[in-house]
Amino acid sequence: MTEQDHNKDEQQEIGFYEKLTKRTAEILEEGKKTFDESLKKAGEELNNAGEFSSEQAEKIKVWVRRDFALMGQHAEKARDSFKKAVEPHRVAAGAKSLFSSVLSSTAETLSDWAAKTEKNLEYKTGEVTSPGTLTCKMCEAEMHLKSNVRIPPCPKCHATLFRKSY
Repeated sequence: MTEQDHNKDEQQEIGFYEKLTKRTAEILEEGKKTFDESLKKAGEELNNAGEFSSEQAEKIKVWVRRDFALMGQHAEKARDSFKKAVEPHRVAAGAKSLFSSVLSSTAETLSDWAAKTEKNLEYKTGEVTSPGTLTCKMCEAEMHLKSNVRIPPCPKCHATLFRKSY
């Protein structure tokens, strides 16, 4: 495979990732389906339209599911922490009690987040991902991604394992 063919395949997968992500979000916004149902329907629609093969769809669904799950976890935890902090019975118990409870809850939540999501933040060379920052797990060099791309090896040490942040 020539470098030109490789670049074409890479751009094609990035395009598929973007289409699948966009269509999944549109179906979710309709409010009638769960995320998994929306992702499946979006993949089927794009496959039926000849956009890409079933094999490509399954490969790209893994990447889309991973990125949506990461974003959803952060939003859900923030919403839950906020709700917990402003419950009326907590406010009535006094500022000191509330402050202590919020700090304890936040510490537990942060510890839980770190443990549960660290694995979901692991990205590998060859995968397609959305914009953000990838930090090499070997040398801690950062790659700042401005668009959806296929992840290259680390430009500094050529390692293939990264941690993602937004």
